[in-house]
Order: sequence, then C-alpha cells, then structure tokens
Amino acid sequence: MNIDWIAILAAAIASWMFGALWYGLLSKQWMAAIGFTPADMQGPDGKPKIPLTPMIVSFVAEFVMAIILAGVIAHTAKKGVTINSGALVGAICWLGFVITTLATNHAYSKAKAALTIIDGGHWLGVLLIQGIVLGALL
Repeated sequence: MNIDWIAILAAAIASWMFGALWYGLLSKQWMAAIGFTPADMQGPDGKPKIPLTPMIVSFVAEFVMAIILAGVIAHTAKKGVTINSGALVGAICWLGFVITTLATNHAYSKAKAALTIIDGGHWLGVLLIQGIVLGALL
C-alpha cells in the first residue's frame, strides 16, 4: 500500500479539530463525569491552563490511528475506497476495538457512565471523520 501522507494528515487534523469542538461543547459534562471542578482546570495564576501535553498526545494518537485506518480501509474495500467504505470501516473499528476497550477500562476504574458516553462519542466521531476523509482522499 502506498501511504498518502496528505490524506492521513488531513484525517488527523480534521478528527483533532472535532475533538476540540466535542470537548469544548461538553466541557462541563465531561468535568462532572471525571470529577473535575473548574478550579482544577486553572493554573496558579487563576487563568485557564491549556492542557498542552494531552493535546499533543491526542494529535499523535489520531495521526497513528489515521495511518492504521487507511491501511484497513485500503485492504477491506472490495469495491474501491469510498466515503461510505471509509465511514463503515471506521464505525466497525470503533465498535470492535474502541468502545469495548473504553467501556472495560471505565468499568474497572468505576468511572461514571456519562464519561464512557462522552469519550465513546468522541472516538466514534474521530473514526467516522477519519474514515470519511480517508475515503474521500485515498
């Protein structure tokens, strides 16, 4: 398989931006589900602190996901790579690997169900967006 780095980078950027929007819109619910208060999200000066390390980790993770998803899409699309095949493979990967792992980890850590729903929705969006972008560009 030839790697289309532009398609992979586009998928990673689009999904990372989705995550910023998702957690921006659900920030209060996410903080409640994880047990954070607004004070936990502030620096010593009282200003909001930017979670730079988690943001970098999430982008790198989404970049790696896009590489792997591109390979899975390319190897499973019998009728050619399309937006539909990309979205379908993304959804199947989410169902088979992501939400199952997330639900298990959250259950053992006794996390609130709301956290699993919020985080699971985020990763479903990431894989659907990546599948659609890759399906359109590969």
